[in-house]
Amino acid sequence: MKILSINIGFLQEMLRNGRVVKTGIFKKPIEGPIEVKRLGLEGDQQANKKLHGGEYKAICVYPSEYYDIWKKELGKLDLSFGYFGENFTTAGLMEWDVCLGDRLSIGSAQVVVTEPREPCITLNARLDTKDLSARIRNTGRSGFYFSVEKEGIVKNGDSIEYITRDQNRVSVSDFNKIINGHLEVADIISRASKINILSPRIKKQFL
Repeated sequence: MKILSINIGFLQEMLRNGRVVKTGIFKKPIEGPIEVKRLGLEGDQQANKKLHGGEYKAICVYPSEYYDIWKKELGKLDLSFGYFGENFTTAGLMEWDVCLGDRLSIGSAQVVVTEPREPCITLNARLDTKDLSARIRNTGRSGFYFSVEKEGIVKNGDSIEYITRDQNRVSVSDFNKIINGHLEVADIISRASKINILSPRIKKQFL
């Protein structure tokens, strides 16, 4: 498992549903090492701090394995890392394996998996695809978030190593079933309720 691309963005204006809004979704790959701070990557910006960034969503992660799939499905061959608004484009770290509460080391930083990404309409506008957020939810290709347990330095190519794995074993894919309203998720909810790193919003809304 490793980081293939580290991406940050600055606030820009975009047209979304007929309105001009500011967003930090336009992430671009960077070269060289970068500081991982408690609330995110050094220099990365978010417009809506209630929905993006913060303690529990400090770093957005998206698997590189999905890029070729989306290129084919969306007919957008120019998709490059960072296009889905992620900070880390990774290899080998997939939703069905990584679990909420898992602790990992990357470079000199340590992070914790906190929750799946719930894509919003800004991503639809970014890729000019009206139903993209719904398609991401339906396919389970959501990506997920890290909180930062220990600040440090990371760079492209750094390996990602597990420090500890949460004993409740609620994968990101499992929790997506709760978010997406699947039936027969009582056991997942029960196990998820025991994970102490979940945000108050996630606990209140889904547990």
